[in-house]
Amino acid sequence: MSAPPRPARPSGASDPQDPTGERAMALAVVRHLRDAVVTGRLRPGDRIVERQLSAELNISRTPIREGLKLLELDGLVAISRNRGAEVTAFTPQEALRLFDVIAVLEGLAARRVAERASAETLARLEDLHARMVFHYNRSQIDPYFEINSAVHDLVVDASGNPELAATHARLMLRARRGRYMAIMSPDRWRQSVGEHEALMEALRARDPDAAAAVWTAHLQHTGETLSHALAESAPPA
Repeated sequence: MSAPPRPARPSGASDPQDPTGERAMALAVVRHLRDAVVTGRLRPGDRIVERQLSAELNISRTPIREGLKLLELDGLVAISRNRGAEVTAFTPQEALRLFDVIAVLEGLAARRVAERASAETLARLEDLHARMVFHYNRSQIDPYFEINSAVHDLVVDASGNPELAATHARLMLRARRGRYMAIMSPDRWRQSVGEHEALMEALRARDPDAAAAVWTAHLQHTGETLSHALAESAPPA
């Protein structure tokens, strides 16, 4: 006999698994720093000073240390005894390797969406695409990037494959900052919007082969653009 369902916790009530709220604060630290890394406010090699972060976020250093440990597991931060925490490097070779795998995963996801997505899912993709193009036409990079990411995430989620989605999520912890860097190139940004439109055309036609091909190429182009940008920005040996 199954156990009776647990009553919902009232809004605002403390979490019995996290009575001091430190876990929630650690996750807030993770979100704050991950966003800073993705958008380039924190760059590879930048040190993360616990004392400064504590003052900035108005929280104690204990949840900050826990948050940094979580980011270390994600590969975004390296922690050493001598230097403390710093943002890890993202090399041209790593960019190519990551997006090689991501291209295969997202290409498969696009194929599955073309095969089986509901009319409601396709309508959501159409809405996101229209909003993304709106921001592109006005050169509004931050809202464009947010909606662009939502399109990619929806394609993966709508594939109906939890294993694919979980693998993709792990890889994107490191690769998402790369996608932001890649669209800093005006030529790549223009090309990317065209590839998004080609995906929508394939989905409208319910063409799995076309959807997979254009989306795989789209992610491969992102990796190539990012790898080139990282190589150009690397300090001389």
